[in-house]
Parts: sequence; structure tokens; C-alpha cells
Amino acid sequence: MATRPGDPSPEVLIEAAAAFGLLASPARLHLVWALAQGESDVTGLAERVGGALPAVSQHLTKLKLAGLVRSRREGRRQVYFVDADEQAALVDVVHLLVGRLTEQTALAAPVRGLRGL
Repeated sequence: MATRPGDPSPEVLIEAAAAFGLLASPARLHLVWALAQGESDVTGLAERVGGALPAVSQHLTKLKLAGLVRSRREGRRQVYFVDADEQAALVDVVHLLVGRLTEQTALAAPVRGLRGL
């Protein structure tokens, strides 16, 4: 398959697919959504997304390794955030998709059967 000038390289597409794969998890998508609203520590995120602390911590580690979220230490706490400058496009995509689906759900009955897509 030939690529046209300006098309992304196969390596870039593989990396992008991996990032989207990470966001295919409802828990990780919720974490990115929450962090796009403002920074938080693991405890606050676990309370917000309704997850167990160890599971949320593991999700955050994966998102951090992929470069989708960042963290900084504040005393004994690790505070997580989405870097607005580096991840502005990601945050826009998450807001557009989740926001649109939220609006559709509010207007109509929930669509069933999307799980396998």
C-alpha cells in the first residue's frame, strides 16, 4: 500500500493506534476525562470514577507511560494531570466524543450493542 506525501508514517499510525487502544477502556477514558477537568491525586480519582485504588493506579501508570497524562510529586502525594499544551488535541477528541454521546443519550434511549465495535 503506497502512502501519499503528507500521510503519517506506519510508525506514527502504530503509536496512535496504541494510544487509542488505551482509551478503549471505559475506566481509562473516564480518568482522562476527569483529568481534563483538573488535576487530582489517585484517591480523588478513585472516588470520582468509582474504581478501586489499585486499579486506578494501574490505569494511571499505563496512561502515563503512553504520555497521555503526567504527574508531579507534592509531598507524599502524586498529583496527575493532562498537559493542556501537549495533549490539547486528545482532550478535544475526548470532549467531542463523550460530549456528543452524552447529548445523544439525553435525547434518546441508550443505544445497545455498541460494545463490540
